[in-house]
Amino acid sequence: MLFGKYEFLCRVIDDAQLPQFKGSTFRGVFGRALKKVVCALKTQECSQCLLKQRCVYALVFETPISTETAEGSRIAAQPHPFVIEPPLGTETCLSKGAPFNFHLLLFGDANRNLPYFIYAFEQIGQTGIGKRINGKRGRFTLEEVKTGTEPIYASMDQKLTIGEAFDSIFLKEPEHSPEDVSTLTVRMITPMRLKFNNRLKADLPFHVLVRAMLRRVSSLFESYGNGEPDMDYRGLVKRAMDVQVVDDNLSWYDWKRYSFRQDESMLMGGMVGAVTYEGNLGEYLPLIEFCEKVHLGKQTAFGLGKFEVEKA
Repeated sequence: MLFGKYEFLCRVIDDAQLPQFKGSTFRGVFGRALKKVVCALKTQECSQCLLKQRCVYALVFETPISTETAEGSRIAAQPHPFVIEPPLGTETCLSKGAPFNFHLLLFGDANRNLPYFIYAFEQIGQTGIGKRINGKRGRFTLEEVKTGTEPIYASMDQKLTIGEAFDSIFLKEPEHSPEDVSTLTVRMITPMRLKFNNRLKADLPFHVLVRAMLRRVSSLFESYGNGEPDMDYRGLVKRAMDVQVVDDNLSWYDWKRYSFRQDESMLMGGMVGAVTYEGNLGEYLPLIEFCEKVHLGKQTAFGLGKFEVEKA
């Protein structure tokens, strides 16, 4: 599966006021700006548009609620081909001249549309983000885009050098036997929203984490790669039931976002904190390392579900 991680380096032109968790703000303005940039038939609803099969906006934001998949597929809904990793700082006021960075993760052929996304964020910078201060939102300039340490775009010359900006990402073969790793800690960097038995979870038994990781891997590879990886899905879940939680510092964090599409405020929430597991964990490391890169759970497009793992 093609995978790109792009760092956007920006600088505030006007004072800006943003929420503590900035992912919903960035995701919302990104969608509206991209539609303005690429939409050719602006009076058409996307679902009825003749161009939807080739439209960059439809590819990114109008992924179907359900998708036709091969017989036996585990995919219930197609994931968006992007994740926005917003600035992680908790400050809500950015002063004129302050720098801020964020990341855009792209999956599959969405990487080939990077120029549209860069242009969309440049347009966002001109119109501004966040709450209005003295009648206007906080504007910013997009100064540079990098992948790793390699600059691929600079606003000074308006040149984009994609080259090998994106690569392929694989699910590695297990390098450890199950017994090689006995303890690990999962630490939430952004709130994680996971459902089990159709309910959002406020705790995280290991088998629930494994089920979520298997769904994420399967849906991404089915939608944007070469099909679901050949894994012992049932066996991995069954063996995960034997892994114990030995330390649980998770709590629930609620926050609100405004949906322009639904024209209402929506209460969101997810797990924050950390949880430590003990058991035969070695065979799960490839799943964990993959999902560390692509986020996990619901609303990953907002930047939710970012986590890191510490191995004992």
